[in-house]
Amino acid sequence: MRRPAWRLVLLCLVCGFCSLLYALTQRGGGSTEAQQPGAAAAVWRGALDGWQSSVRCKNCSVSFWNPYWMLPTGVCGKDCFWEAAFRYHRSEQHELDPDPMHLAVVACGERLEETITMLKSALLFSIKPLKFHIFAEDQLHIDFSTILNSWGYSEKFKYTIYPISFPSENAADWRKLFKPCASQRLFLPLILKDVDSLLYVDTDILFLRPVDDIWSFLKEFNSTQIAAMASEHEEPRIGWYNRFARHPYYGKTGVNSGVMLMNMTRIRRKHFKNDMTTVRLHWGEMLMPLLKKYKLNITWGDQDLLNIVFSHNPESLYVFPCQWNYRPDHCIYGSNCEGADDGIFILHGNRGVYHDNKQPAFRAVYEALHNFSFGDDIIHSLLHPLELELQKTEHTYCGRIHKLFTKQLTKSIDDFSKRQSNVR
Repeated sequence: MRRPAWRLVLLCLVCGFCSLLYALTQRGGGSTEAQQPGAAAAVWRGALDGWQSSVRCKNCSVSFWNPYWMLPTGVCGKDCFWEAAFRYHRSEQHELDPDPMHLAVVACGERLEETITMLKSALLFSIKPLKFHIFAEDQLHIDFSTILNSWGYSEKFKYTIYPISFPSENAADWRKLFKPCASQRLFLPLILKDVDSLLYVDTDILFLRPVDDIWSFLKEFNSTQIAAMASEHEEPRIGWYNRFARHPYYGKTGVNSGVMLMNMTRIRRKHFKNDMTTVRLHWGEMLMPLLKKYKLNITWGDQDLLNIVFSHNPESLYVFPCQWNYRPDHCIYGSNCEGADDGIFILHGNRGVYHDNKQPAFRAVYEALHNFSFGDDIIHSLLHPLELELQKTEHTYCGRIHKLFTKQLTKSIDDFSKRQSNVR
């Protein structure tokens, strides 16, 4: 009876020894496929494709599922174990949010600083993570990535930079329509095919409330609505479209496309009514015929084309209040945006007012956000200096109602401070 028991013990020892040898072999040179970092360790990083490989160990997906000894040979140096351990504390590890808010902008020419200031305002107060889609001329790509990488809020945003691109056969016509590259926005539903919903904004937009607030309008769309914009004017007597347009436009005064919220899945699926044919057309089928028909009749480029589209499909547009796209026209001749009595949510400094002295209240807000740096005290470095500058603008119509410029900003700062206190 003792001999079989002894043989059983010996067999167990041999099996254990073989298992140990196998594990040591796998540690030294297992298959490449088994060693690839998995999706379970995906993190929010604001970086271009290829950037992760350049910083090697620090950006490897080290986690419970991919321990440092299972990473590809040559990835980690001698300090990789410690770097991985300290980098991936639970409080610092950020899983990829499956449903971020997508924000798109098109930047050409001298628009780098203006775009960066807009992105900073979007990131400053937003609650959900953001995905920036930046369409820019090639010479701006490095500057964008350098600045965005320096912010360090990898858990709050990531971004992708795209080249400016138009359909090859008509690229010249689209590129010179209105302002350089502006018409790129018309092709976003066709380029960003995997994005369901998107907020497009001009470079001269400043968010005084979290992006989450305007993003919530998507839930208010009815079954036919595919996009949301604000009216071009609240007061018809000073409206442009109703007085000068030589083409169809939406509603009584047209719409402004500087802030445009889109359900792009619906846009891609919809067959649009139009005045070019009795056949309804998809978005991509409609754009070039539309430009050919109205090329000599439009003034504001792609915004005019959008007005034409929604004039024939009014049931597809959700119109949000003017405080979500507040422009100098809303105060230059006296206040005519009733919704802004509760404060301005999104500021739109069109016609270059951030960079001249025509509307100093708008410029004051821009410069305050432009000069603010992440990590500064948000009250003493942003709100208080802005309030002092706005007091100097009371000689203008917009400056006389300068408290509307800080009302929602103050609320955003209070909400931000409360969230920070809860985290602590």
